Amino acid sequence: MGMDQSLRRQVRQLARRRGKYGFDAPFVPFSLGIAAILLLVLGILGFFVFDIWLLGLLALVCGFIFLLSAASYVYTTRRGKFRVWAELLLQIGLRGGEGILDMGCGRGAVLLMAAGLIQEGRAAGVDLWKSVDQSGNAEPVTLQNAGLEGVAERVELHTADMQQLPFPEKSFDVVLSSLAIHNIPSSSGRDRAIAEAVRVLKPGGKLVIVDFGGATPNYAEHLRQLGMADIVTRSLGWRFWYGGPWAASWLVSARSPLAA
Repeated sequence: MGMDQSLRRQVRQLARRRGKYGFDAPFVPFSLGIAAILLLVLGILGFFVFDIWLLGLLALVCGFIFLLSAASYVYTTRRGKFRVWAELLLQIGLRGGEGILDMGCGRGAVLLMAAGLIQEGRAAGVDLWKSVDQSGNAEPVTLQNAGLEGVAERVELHTADMQQLPFPEKSFDVVLSSLAIHNIPSSSGRDRAIAEAVRVLKPGGKLVIVDFGGATPNYAEHLRQLGMADIVTRSLGWRFWYGGPWAASWLVSARSPLAA
């Protein structure tokens, strides 16, 4: 679906970040890059030193694939995900006074973007602040980014597990989560996180989850079991590939039913 020029400008403006957001799972692009270099070197040696053309060709092809995967990963974590999330947030149609929760907020890439759209609302983020999931992930870093983005006065952070959110029922108009729920190792734990997101949503509230494609069908099914409405799942395209189509990110969105 195409966007008109006005919406494109809004997306570009919203996606333009002043904070520092690091790399998602930083060991992954590093490993991809090292593998690419080793394979390319092996390919060159195969051609020009060992005179084994088949080995050289195979190594070069694999090396270029790993190099492209590393480039895809870096693009997504540094640019692509911001553009996609800017589109998703603008599609919600926020009016400015909503309460928003970001489950697994990390350094605030999504949380602070959403906070920029609610002049009179509040944006809460919860995280366990694990640097293995995002480089430099720490609460003070997120607070610093909130200041750099000019939204610190309407952002609050909580050290909490998304399987047991520290909020009463029906607290938020919108609940967001980006590449976080899959980090919970058990399927029952991921189900609890989904149930918690539903619990804290107000009637008519919107849930927007982005996660890897292999996990999202289970999220959608659990949301159906919990009685959520307007459930949508779809791929988010190449801008949200973490290395290639085999690591594509998918959207799962739903609405909490209005009170009877």
